[in-house]
Amino acid sequence: MASGGCLCGAVRYRVDGALRDVLICHCAECRRWHGHVSASTAARREDLVLLEQRGLRWIDSPRSDAGARRGFCADCGSSLFWDAPGRPTISIAAGTLDGPTGLHIAAHWYVSQAADYYELAPDEVPHHDHSAEREHSPEG
Repeated sequence: MASGGCLCGAVRYRVDGALRDVLICHCAECRRWHGHVSASTAARREDLVLLEQRGLRWIDSPRSDAGARRGFCADCGSSLFWDAPGRPTISIAAGTLDGPTGLHIAAHWYVSQAADYYELAPDEVPHHDHSAEREHSPEG
């Protein structure tokens, strides 16, 4: 069972099921939200249990193709969750997990929007111009 939370402890959670390996997102919105790329895992919505949520606040993610909202701690500012309506999973900022996680990087998303101040190192995981879901959907 995985657990995690924000920097100050005003949000704590546990995950009772499996976590997806980490996706690195280079989109402009994630970079602005996290201060750099986003590294996120995901769990089934029903497996995420909020143990402490006094600091948890939600805002709409303004440029989200999925109409998502973002969860953060209003006390310390930690970015925690990305939640798209209608999806069976919720994304969790990998850096908020208590270690060790046992997770690995699965893919890079939105590499077409990567910032100009870094280069993507060649690695063995897939690189997608958009999300893999979008590239395989009728809209992608």
